[in-house]
Amino acid sequence: MFDEIMEKFEGSPSQQAVIRLLLERGFSVNDDGRVVSGGIEIPNTGIAREIDVDRRVVDSTTNAILDDPELRRIFQNISQVPSLMDLAPVLDLTVLSIAVDNADQKGIVAQVTGTLADNDISIRQTISEDPEFTDEPRLYLITDQDISGTAITELRDLEFVRKIELQ
Repeated sequence: MFDEIMEKFEGSPSQQAVIRLLLERGFSVNDDGRVVSGGIEIPNTGIAREIDVDRRVVDSTTNAILDDPELRRIFQNISQVPSLMDLAPVLDLTVLSIAVDNADQKGIVAQVTGTLADNDISIRQTISEDPEFTDEPRLYLITDQDISGTAITELRDLEFVRKIELQ
């Protein structure tokens, strides 16, 4: 789906940057063509400044979204999920990031969470990036415990794991 959305803006890298930011941040577009998070409007100038484009690029992108029924349906229903990842250092939490060879493979989350449970590690939050919207999707698990070397080895030995990072 991500590739299909980006193809609609194929001729404009600036508009693709706007789309990428909307998807990454979970921002919606309301009926007036304004970018919102819930009911809070986000000024187009702020979005433009964040990704270093002209404000008019944001305007034209939101207009294009509203003019396309499929894009309208997507961007009027997207929402943001609060994440503990950025708070982890402040709250003394551990963030485990796992990159996999094939994000479409079944059972990835079940095997990873099962491995952690088998090692008596409690999970506070799990965030799985959607392979349809992200080029390199990752699975993030936030715990309030350190992850033992044994657990890391068991995770690394799962056939689909390409890379593990701890933060």
